[in-house]
Amino acid sequence: MPYVSIRVAGTLSKEQKEAICSGVTKVICEVAHKPADSVLIFIDEVAHENIASGGKLLVKPAG
Repeated sequence: MPYVSIRVAGTLSKEQKEAICSGVTKVICEVAHKPADSVLIFIDEVAHENIASGGKLLVKPAG
């Protein structure tokens, strides 16, 4: 059973999550020849202040 963990800074809309899950599942099915219902995808939305790059915390984009 393929297990995919995706972490993103900030939040995604339901529509964005659905599109990501659909695309990732499609690629796994095509490349690994696994049935779609065996693909598990977990999306973790992480606050920008909990992620650092180059020793500095990420800044939440304006908007």
